[in-house]
Amino acid sequence: MADNYRLGVLAGDGIGPEIVPAAVQVLDAAVAAAGGAAIEWVPLPVGAEAIETHGSALPPITLETLEQLDGWLLGPHDSASYPEEHRVQLNPSGFLRKQFDLFANIRPAKAFEGTPALVPGLDLVVVRENTEGFYADRSTYRGTGEYMPTADVAIAMGIFTRPAIERIARQAFELAMRRRKHLTVVHKANVLRLTTGFFRDICREIAVEYPDVRVDDFHIDAMTVHLVRHGADFDVLVTENMFGDILSDLAGELAGSLGIAPSVNASADHAMAQAAHGSAPDIAGRNLANPTAMIASGAMLLDWLGNRRDDPVARQAAVLVEQGLRTTVVRGIRTADLGGTAGTSEFASAVADGLR
Repeated sequence: MADNYRLGVLAGDGIGPEIVPAAVQVLDAAVAAAGGAAIEWVPLPVGAEAIETHGSALPPITLETLEQLDGWLLGPHDSASYPEEHRVQLNPSGFLRKQFDLFANIRPAKAFEGTPALVPGLDLVVVRENTEGFYADRSTYRGTGEYMPTADVAIAMGIFTRPAIERIARQAFELAMRRRKHLTVVHKANVLRLTTGFFRDICREIAVEYPDVRVDDFHIDAMTVHLVRHGADFDVLVTENMFGDILSDLAGELAGSLGIAPSVNASADHAMAQAAHGSAPDIAGRNLANPTAMIASGAMLLDWLGNRRDDPVARQAAVLVEQGLRTTVVRGIRTADLGGTAGTSEFASAVADGLR
């Protein structure tokens, strides 16, 4: 590659130690096929294992090292199973999003040819604002946006600010310009007029800067129906934190499986590749997990690095990963969630071998 990249490897919990190495294997093969220099991978402690070895799910050594890296892969976490004193803290992914101001969560949903997608032809991207909205764990500088003034009253705040909305809107419009030039703003302005109405209106203001993009908007509840009925009609969706989380999970399943739903969390300076799904502890250690989402998330990280540094080799490696995944699935090598019999390691090796 034009640059030598140092990327963190945070395997995480559950199926993380299976799917993250699978992603590393495929990314290495793609970079080699593109003619690039080898990636330097930097393993770092996170999650339950880090609690045992360092007393924290995100120890200082991990955070300090991430500051020096070009990006990182984060496996899923199973924070619900952590000891109580760790369970009440921000989970690892939420903490990292807040710590590094990873304000843009980009979540594609694209059906694979020949797989049982609920919406064949689905090919959209959910652009999720990642730092405020209705997610109480990251919407305030200190503390959270939830509190209980009495034992019988619980209150949650939704935070919406112009700077945060403007920057996520521009991210979404820039992405729409590279795709099919159609942007859909998702909100609930008929009820939440001052908050999600604010979000919708600012997105409409930014639209003036992108006259080539067709813009429409829908209420969140109607949007779920539209995705199920004719999801293939949509291109880029932009919305606040919680709505984006829900819609991207729905879109991933409509595309065929959450196991193929990737994402990247990015700021201007840092990016974190992270599959959209959870840690699946029920199948952990059994070589059953679909590593596609983690592999594709790694490809998104390479693409982000390539765009940020104007590195065509990194961008080409990302394209090769996407092509390799789809070619492998078309060949009939699939994990159980896509109707196949391949295990995690078998699928990853097939993708990597095809790239070589």
